[in-house]
Amino acid sequence: MSSPQRNSEIPAGPIHPMPLVRLDLIVFRVEADRLQVLLAKRQQAPFVGKLGLPGGVLRIDLDASLEAAAQRVAQERLGTTLPHVRQVVAVGGAQRDPRAPWAMTVVYRAVLSDELPVQPGKRVQELLWVDAHQASRDESLAFDHDQLVGQAIAGLRPELLALQFAPGLMPEEFTLPQLQARCEAVLGAPLNKVTFRRRVEEAGALKQVPGKMIGGAHRPAQVWRIA
Repeated sequence: MSSPQRNSEIPAGPIHPMPLVRLDLIVFRVEADRLQVLLAKRQQAPFVGKLGLPGGVLRIDLDASLEAAAQRVAQERLGTTLPHVRQVVAVGGAQRDPRAPWAMTVVYRAVLSDELPVQPGKRVQELLWVDAHQASRDESLAFDHDQLVGQAIAGLRPELLALQFAPGLMPEEFTLPQLQARCEAVLGAPLNKVTFRRRVEEAGALKQVPGKMIGGAHRPAQVWRIA
């Protein structure tokens, strides 16, 4: 949870008399075998000019559900809706946000396998893809967003170790080396090739695409799909 020192910046606007509820978005992708997270440079207080998760306030006049709120925020901040969103954590307390005496955030995660066109929207100066593991340790991020990124990564790890692949982690078709590289990017550690291949095949988590191979003439790789 954030410390009072990190949330000591008081904006010029009014203080919310009721609990403030926010939706924050953690958007992951794997690029060049590195897990990346999408961050936004903030245009308004608090934390003007700081990088943080794209997010926005729950609107009871607009949002029929939390997931609908997350998609509205995505449209407003990123210029697009997100596929495969999943609620990963909700945190709250008296020291979360200097604009309210008590605030909470509901965090939604999306994992992208394909390029998604995003552009800075309302109250976003710039959008940047950064190394997710580094972001989880970067205390200069707004609010406690470093901790939220870390929690989202931690949530992905047991899914992968159980061979439960998050929707969006892989494209529709892929090879086992490609799958292993993406899993290693999320885990932040190498996996034994033989053990990984054996566990995947024994678990029945994948199915072969009959007759489809990728690679050179000597050792082409079998193409797979999520079962």
